[in-house]
Amino acid sequence: MSNIVVFNRKIKKFKKIINVPGDKSLSIRWVLFSSLADGISKAKNLLISEDVISAIKAIRVLGIKVILNTRYCKVYGKGLNGFKYKKNLKINAHNSGTLGRLILGLVINSPYPIKLIGDNSLSKRDFKRISDPLSKFGAKFILKKKNFLPLKIYGSSNLKPIKYFEKKGSAQCKSSVMFAGMRTDGKTIIRAKKSRNHTELLCKYLNLPIKVKEGKKIDTIEINKPKKIKNFNYNIPSDISSSAFFMVLTALSDNSELIIKNININKSRVGIITILKKMGVKIVFKNKKKYRGELISDIKVISCKSLKPINCPPILNSSAIDEFLLIFLVAAKAKGVSIFKDLNELNQKESPRLEWGKKILMEMGIKTIATKNSIKIFGNPNLNIDKKIIIKKYLKDHRVFMTCVVAALSFGGNWIIHDKDSIKTSFPNFLKIINKLKNND
Repeated sequence: MSNIVVFNRKIKKFKKIINVPGDKSLSIRWVLFSSLADGISKAKNLLISEDVISAIKAIRVLGIKVILNTRYCKVYGKGLNGFKYKKNLKINAHNSGTLGRLILGLVINSPYPIKLIGDNSLSKRDFKRISDPLSKFGAKFILKKKNFLPLKIYGSSNLKPIKYFEKKGSAQCKSSVMFAGMRTDGKTIIRAKKSRNHTELLCKYLNLPIKVKEGKKIDTIEINKPKKIKNFNYNIPSDISSSAFFMVLTALSDNSELIIKNININKSRVGIITILKKMGVKIVFKNKKKYRGELISDIKVISCKSLKPINCPPILNSSAIDEFLLIFLVAAKAKGVSIFKDLNELNQKESPRLEWGKKILMEMGIKTIATKNSIKIFGNPNLNIDKKIIIKKYLKDHRVFMTCVVAALSFGGNWIIHDKDSIKTSFPNFLKIINKLKNND
């Protein structure tokens, strides 16, 4: 039972100020960029989760020294050509799709084959979407059943720049191609459907040879090989995806108010806030500032007595892709029918999240109509659960676990949720913060 949690009552009203850990996307990118830098880079508030630890282990396998403790992380970069490639190298991305896809762009010039493996969940995710464009540079790939991990990458010393159209809104694929483009002599041109732009912002902050032309739906990125990457220190801002669990918990709770400190509110990540505001949730930004190209702010959320349904504009999908399970909970309490479309990408995550969203809502007693890429949710403002709900066998997807915790505390019922260790991939102290709010500490 140690890996199971039980919730059997709603959370009481609260008024709190909390901090959440460092942004996972930025933490992994900082590790990778600093491994290419000349000299020592230092980060504070680095997310210490399994996904970030996997990134640190990956660059260590490539010969990069890292010192990690509870106060900071130091990476001893050896420059753009500093990786130490050996025969029979194996990199384990564990559960991290970000690491698994981005690292392939970095090691595309390896003179020896490198094997990339992952856990059971990552091994079911599509890697052909990144092996196809990287092959155009001159690398070769062998994938399990043509799509999946484990894979072998055969790098090349004769890489050529490419033109690439990223159609899915995947920041992972776009970023991997950017890293590969930095390995070539010449200009790589990427046309990409809108997605999170942390890699572009870090490139700009580091004065790398990049040009970004933003369009309404498509961005155009031109990137050349940099001469060097300077070492850099980074105080990682806190993660909006982690914050979203507490934003939604507050919105769904009675007479509650929450301030979350120092959150990265990058415009490619705030779809959750735009959607919640459209549904009637009161959210205010406080103490805005720019840091290393990113926009940072405290976020204040006030509970909402009356929630509105939404016909969610698909243009918001990419900027809220990790938060849709939570948004579905808000729709469950809205007065009316909410519609979400073009969510194919949701099933390309750690678990088929659109399917799990439907399953959770059905367990809660909420009527839904779903297709492979859309869902219609018939909200019930008076929803009050008084039955047992067991959640298990969800491929240990951390966001499924945390969403179910929020649902249990918001709507009541007797929830038995398996695999609490899943939170170690992205948010190890999630339950500690939940207990702080529950106990009014």
